[in-house]
Amino acid sequence: MNAAPAPRILVADDEESNLTVLQRILGKAGFDVAIARSGPEALDVLRAGPPADLLLTDLRMPGMDGLELLKAARTIAPELEVVVMTAFGTVEVAVEAMHQGAYDFLTKPLDKRGLLKTVRKALEKGQLLAENRRLREQVASQAEATGPLSSMVGISAAFREVMEQVSQVAPSEATVLINGESGTGKELLARAIHDLSDRKRGPLVRVNCAAIPETLFESELFGYEKGAFTGAANRKPGRFELADGGTLFLDEVAEMSMAAQVKLLRVLQEGEFERVGGTKTVKVDVRLLAATNRDLERMVAQRTFREDLYYRLAVIPLRLPPLRERPEDVALLASHFLERFATKNRKALRGITDEALNALTAWSWPGNIRELENTMERAVVLSRSESLGVDDLPRQMVPEGAGAARNLVFPIGTKLRDIERTAILETLKHTDGDKKLAARLLGIAARTIYRRLEEERAADESSDGTTHGAAE
Repeated sequence: MNAAPAPRILVADDEESNLTVLQRILGKAGFDVAIARSGPEALDVLRAGPPADLLLTDLRMPGMDGLELLKAARTIAPELEVVVMTAFGTVEVAVEAMHQGAYDFLTKPLDKRGLLKTVRKALEKGQLLAENRRLREQVASQAEATGPLSSMVGISAAFREVMEQVSQVAPSEATVLINGESGTGKELLARAIHDLSDRKRGPLVRVNCAAIPETLFESELFGYEKGAFTGAANRKPGRFELADGGTLFLDEVAEMSMAAQVKLLRVLQEGEFERVGGTKTVKVDVRLLAATNRDLERMVAQRTFREDLYYRLAVIPLRLPPLRERPEDVALLASHFLERFATKNRKALRGITDEALNALTAWSWPGNIRELENTMERAVVLSRSESLGVDDLPRQMVPEGAGAARNLVFPIGTKLRDIERTAILETLKHTDGDKKLAARLLGIAARTIYRRLEEERAADESSDGTTHGAAE
């Protein structure tokens, strides 16, 4: 297997000494480095390719400065991450660079450790956005390609096998028994079968067998005549009549009583029935689909489900695999639900962090897709940053030690300045480096965060004995 190519970084600076030092530092760190001695030359490099993952540009360059290069580069490569370097590290310049779309800014003289940390964080953000774009494209292309199956999302071999079976079975008139755990999407699969069949213009009528009392089962399925019992003021058609020309979906079919099973079997065998209290035979044209989360074969062996009815229902058996058997689909489904609930709740979310995706994929999902759907809706509603992270997931899903701390504890006597510094840094971890969001959460001005970060860099340079060149 070929190793993944090293991230490509384009460095733009009009000072040769800075280019030499930056090329050496970034190259030793394992990056593929391209250099440009001016803004126009950097644009030529971007046009010629191969594509760059990050642009590291000086702010002050003759002819075209860093902010102008940022704007122009984004027209060529809209997803390119940009970090601006400046010896004129004012808050106003930094804010303007961020407004124009820069990931971050660095002040000269550069600190090697701070440089590499910022570069890696910017690349991580770019990779996160690229992965989420890929997931969105997969969801969109799958919906376009599968038509009626667009509500079913997945790329795993187990899922594709079921979809291939559905494509073969749907155009027929055969009765289908869908088996799968709760939350795997049995009703969605039944709708997909109906929508792919010649009956798609007819009704799809769903019956939850577990929700109908045994005393009402016959009248619900077959209807009743006026005066059939107390309260029957008018004739009422049953679910079979309502599904005439279409499909009748019996959900939770294993919950039917033995008496109800006998009545259903008669209709399947003879294709006709009488309404409760009536004598006229009613014929309907209905295709039957059934679903259960129980093992009907075992129930047949235990004599709690009729064998003859089982074979009538299971002409074509389909099994929907649980989500734990299709881990490849978790990221795709999570992205699908993220987009749906972000739109529904009017929240601007750009994706899911790798750490959160790893936690979602590692979870066993006893509630299957329904549990994942509910988890993503909760995460979207409660999220306070531009990307969903592990802190937005239920605590039981997060590996111990993952994510940022939710509470900060300080011993009595801690200097106020140290408290402020720690609160800023930990909040930035929680917001994935989003300084504006961190400022809003802390109730301070964004310039305060920029000023504190500049002071941190200066302190690091002083303690590390950094020289006053571009970087050491």
